[in-house]
Amino acid sequence: MPLRTRRWNDPGKPDDGERILICRYRPRALPKAKETWDAWIPALGPSRALHADFYGKNGPPIGWDAYRKRYLTEIEEQRPRIEELAQRVRKGETITLLCSSACVDELRCHRALLKALIEKAVGG
Repeated sequence: MPLRTRRWNDPGKPDDGERILICRYRPRALPKAKETWDAWIPALGPSRALHADFYGKNGPPIGWDAYRKRYLTEIEEQRPRIEELAQRVRKGETITLLCSSACVDELRCHRALLKALIEKAVGG
């Protein structure tokens, strides 16, 4: 399936297809000329509140399980965008979902959760 994930600062590869940044925040101090993505869809990232809670900006940081549940609940509002991306993948387009440079554990990142949702929609 032509659906990949990377961090925005990972080197691009010729077979990445369209690189879509899925963070709520655009990387700071990065000039537009140095952007490594083709499109930015901030609504596919965690909400500002969830982001703040995960990083402990409103008290102790929440754990992965709480983050995962909240992200999956929030992202349901984006079902039409998920279906649109799934349709593109179904047609054979390659899409690479990009997340923050700070997100080093792909399995504990919303990009992996979003990828799984898109893959499920492709099969459904």
